[in-house]
Amino acid sequence: MKELAEERGAATKLPHRRQFLHLFAGAAALPTTSQIARAQAYPTRPVHLIVGTPPGLAPDILARLVGQSLSEALGQQFVVDNRPGAGTNIATEAVVRAAPDGYTLLLSNPANAINATLYQNLNFNFIRDTAPVALIGSGEFVMVINPSMPAKTIPEFITYAKANPGKINMASNGNGTTPHVFGELFKMMAGVEMIHVPYRSSYVPDLLSGQVQVAFSSVSASSEYVRTGKLRGLAVTTAKRSAMFPDIPAMTEFLPGYEASSWYGISAPRNTSTAIVEKLNKEINAGLAASKLNARLVELGVSPLPCLPEDFGKLIGDETEKWAKVVKFADVKPE
Repeated sequence: MKELAEERGAATKLPHRRQFLHLFAGAAALPTTSQIARAQAYPTRPVHLIVGTPPGLAPDILARLVGQSLSEALGQQFVVDNRPGAGTNIATEAVVRAAPDGYTLLLSNPANAINATLYQNLNFNFIRDTAPVALIGSGEFVMVINPSMPAKTIPEFITYAKANPGKINMASNGNGTTPHVFGELFKMMAGVEMIHVPYRSSYVPDLLSGQVQVAFSSVSASSEYVRTGKLRGLAVTTAKRSAMFPDIPAMTEFLPGYEASSWYGISAPRNTSTAIVEKLNKEINAGLAASKLNARLVELGVSPLPCLPEDFGKLIGDETEKWAKVVKFADVKPE
């Protein structure tokens, strides 16, 4: 009788234990289910896309193009919010401090990779504090010189520069900017000296007049000057020749391993749900594949580069490591 009672007692406990395990499993699945549900509904209100430059510059134009594509695809406005200053650090910090809910995004670019070493006391770590969402594309640059210079090729320029150390002025948009570090990478790899002349406004008038002799400029901004002979293009900075300048060699043809391009992408605050990141990545990649956005980017000298978030994250890591070496070698300081 005692054994029978014990068996009955065990039998009555078993359903309760099964019920508990079932409830526990259901509770454990709730966060994932909730994330998926939020991602499916996302976005339910306007999304802010923060840009670290003033309106009208290349990053702003790209942000508006991608924002419009996302607005059409997802049915909510993607509002471009320009927050220039401190070499894009103001914009980046605004995104780092935002809620990780997908409603505050950043148009990221090489400045984020460069600034990690250029600025010693940042209140954030870009790689640690952001989530890579999608790569938009890369912009081609070209090394241009004033036609009064005797060099017509990269080897001739290097020979001239070594024979005239410190007599060539290299213009840029400011210390630590993309054109500046592209030039410093050239100096480092070619073993030449040039005087860096940072400008707060456009350096083009001085480059055209010959007051400064060389600059690393975007292909889109330089194309008309090169075609009309007002500037001489010596080499594009990408690994391959540019479709816009097929007759101008790639720098790597003379300096193996040299490669520099201005990439653009979308980043989100750290801990943004994987489901939302993947949804944005999917829609951005679809937009890049569509003829409308694709053609507009190509017109601006940007090669669309759809990829997965982890691939974009690897690019950011590689670029941060690469430019850290250049910034340290050239002892570049922020303005």
